[in-house]
Amino acid sequence: MSCFQTSASHSWIYPTVILCLFGFFSMMRPSEPFLMLYLSGPDKNLTSEEITNEIFPVWTYSYLVLLFPVFILTDYIRYKPVINLQGISFIITWLLLLFGQGVKTMQVVEFFYGMVTATEVAYYAYIYSVVSPEHYQKVSGYCRSATLVAYTAASVLAQLLVSLANLSYFYLNVISLASVSMAFLFSLFLPMPKKSMFFHAKPSKEAPPKPAGKDAVLEEPQKDHEPGGQEVVTVSGNPYDGHWSSSKPESVALRVFVQWLQDLKECYSSKHLFYWSLWWAFSTAGFNQVLNYVQVLWDYKAPGQSSIIYNGAVEAIATFGGALAAFAVGYVKVNWDLLGELALAIFSVVNAGSLFLMHYTTSIWACYVGYLLFKTGYMLLITIAVFQIAVNLSVERYALVFGINTFIALVIQTVITVIVVDQGGLRLPVHIQFLVYGSYFAVIAGIFLMRSIFIIYSTKCRKTVQSSATSQNPYGPHPEEPKNN
Repeated sequence: MSCFQTSASHSWIYPTVILCLFGFFSMMRPSEPFLMLYLSGPDKNLTSEEITNEIFPVWTYSYLVLLFPVFILTDYIRYKPVINLQGISFIITWLLLLFGQGVKTMQVVEFFYGMVTATEVAYYAYIYSVVSPEHYQKVSGYCRSATLVAYTAASVLAQLLVSLANLSYFYLNVISLASVSMAFLFSLFLPMPKKSMFFHAKPSKEAPPKPAGKDAVLEEPQKDHEPGGQEVVTVSGNPYDGHWSSSKPESVALRVFVQWLQDLKECYSSKHLFYWSLWWAFSTAGFNQVLNYVQVLWDYKAPGQSSIIYNGAVEAIATFGGALAAFAVGYVKVNWDLLGELALAIFSVVNAGSLFLMHYTTSIWACYVGYLLFKTGYMLLITIAVFQIAVNLSVERYALVFGINTFIALVIQTVITVIVVDQGGLRLPVHIQFLVYGSYFAVIAGIFLMRSIFIIYSTKCRKTVQSSATSQNPYGPHPEEPKNN
């Protein structure tokens, strides 16, 4: 049996299947849509104020503190141990949820859940270290699909068990504990990578063949042109080629950190990438904040512990709708350089309007509709943003930019939490919080609307100047004659 696993682990199929199984069972958590009702119900007897102002903010703080060191550690120890750690954190989280009591214990739960989310980077980065580059796009799709299918299935199962079987929220958490325990067992069978993207990268002479397509690694920087006429340098290539092989830095860590700083400087010097990353960071901060407190809002709009609550169905529809929207992006033919930021502005307006609807309405159904619009719009735009950022970056630099954007988003979210939610801040009621979040997305929409108007106007002016120059020089070279350069 061990011989079979050893031979199978050298192909891309075996690690992909195991990782997808891990992703599926780690996301198969039917207790998630009813977490607020479980904590405020007879099992835990916590008040809405304790949950909102004292317990949930701990997740934001722990995620922020853990993300950067975990990001570095993940690459240094080559992914698998961090995936194992995520599995252990899952188990501890649900054991404490089931058998712990009191505010302090639930704060510990949020800390370990922060560990879970911080270690997610290992799940999405692992596959790049064990499969060849020609399979990157395929296995990335498999891994993301596994988590989306699992989350949707868990939400549907939760709604059926609550509405039809009248199952206690406690047993939903028991099912979640069994599922994440299965995920941990599958993580033990993952093959240990021999390389990583940064600290254990292969030398250039051993590097695998470079694929064609959006993740292709180019030997030299390439130049794109913004609609405004400014050159945008996008960085590609292996950061360990060339001068790194000839120089001998004092340590591998110093070499990697210096390379990171150089890469970030070059990547963010592209205005196109900078503004898409800016939207990513600010919108992700707001999105995470809404997801963290939307169940509290639902409980405020329709208080009670009955089977007429449809949180699970709403989460399932929102996830499925977001997945369809993300899938549809691949078939939309749009000049994203010209109209991309206008799309960001328009859908940010939709997000702001959805949050205002959730604030002002007294109907739980209207609140559900607002959430569906908000989540679908965000998942559509984040897919476009990911594509726009990744299209001219190698896998190594995409992972770095993704990590930095996520870290900035967490810093912004922490500031919002401290000011708006935390007991040391304003401690705003949850319905007022959503008024703040709606205003927040309205500001984002205004910024990108002005930016998009500037881009479209600059492009129009440049075309006018070019057409004017052509008309004033009617005696230019004949199309069939060679142009004298």
